[in-house]
Amino acid sequence: MADRLTAVRVFVTGGTGFIGGEVVRLLRERGDEVACLVRNPEKGKKAAALGCELVSGDLGDEVAIREGMAGCDAVIHAAAIYEVGIPVSAREAMRAANVGGTERVLGAALKAKIPKVVYVSTVGVFGNTHGEVVDESYEHPAQEFTSCYEQTKWEAHRVAKRLIGEGLPCVIVQPGGVYGPGDTSSIAELLNQFLAGKMPLLPFPELGICLSHVEDIASGILLALDLGKAGESYVISGPATTVREAIGIVAEVTGKVAPKRAMPVGLMKAMIPVGPLVGKLMGQPPNLRELISSADGVTFWASYDKAKAELGYEPRPLEQGLRQMLEVEGRVPAAAAA
Repeated sequence: MADRLTAVRVFVTGGTGFIGGEVVRLLRERGDEVACLVRNPEKGKKAAALGCELVSGDLGDEVAIREGMAGCDAVIHAAAIYEVGIPVSAREAMRAANVGGTERVLGAALKAKIPKVVYVSTVGVFGNTHGEVVDESYEHPAQEFTSCYEQTKWEAHRVAKRLIGEGLPCVIVQPGGVYGPGDTSSIAELLNQFLAGKMPLLPFPELGICLSHVEDIASGILLALDLGKAGESYVISGPATTVREAIGIVAEVTGKVAPKRAMPVGLMKAMIPVGPLVGKLMGQPPNLRELISSADGVTFWASYDKAKAELGYEPRPLEQGLRQMLEVEGRVPAAAAA
């Protein structure tokens, strides 16, 4: 892909989401025209206020997707269902969105001969890296998935690769965990529980994650759009860390005391049969079996060295990013912020 020289028109899915919303803001900030696929007009108000065109429809609406792309120079497909610990009854909807939606959006982009496409995958497609920090060449063993989310995103990643083989000029980006002001993900819920004093025991302290500030991920997506090479994948994660380390940083910044003891996994396993009830009481998802399989002794670690070298991607240090988020949210004591 050539360097970006002029403003373009971009069709974006997931533009009302946490990461996609930041992508849309940055696109408009630099002067690009944006058309957003929007299922819920109420959620589209922020994008509309930025000057985006709202395209009514969802990932199952082939007509809306095709019409939304008309006249566009680029497509960014960021929409997906991200949730771990979902009940079995919700798996079909997740697969329809994550796999079927990717097939429709990227397939439509191929038919429309869109010259630049970015697909937002995840480092989760690598699966459990077993303590290793892997790169884009790593292949998931595809024998055991820790969650439905991991499996459906792995399948969607394969869809993108297949369409690239058919001629789609697509760049794949793979974010890690995300945080930032206004986040509503499981990471945000974990931090909120700790800050509210509702975490006497630390859940899955050794869960390995790569945390990135939402602004860094969105910037990485635009770098991939402008400078990424078609057919290539780029990890745009943050530094490898653990839940224990992340909570420790938040504790230090806010002056709170981090839990020293871990929540016994054996106890959580014993509560699997009553997961929906217990999960609600504990602020956890209903499927405790899936939650445990995706967090107990698992690492989702990947290196962003390739994106740094080829795209100029440089995420902020975790302590700096978490402090900035907490300051924006007004959670840093005045003495600590001074």
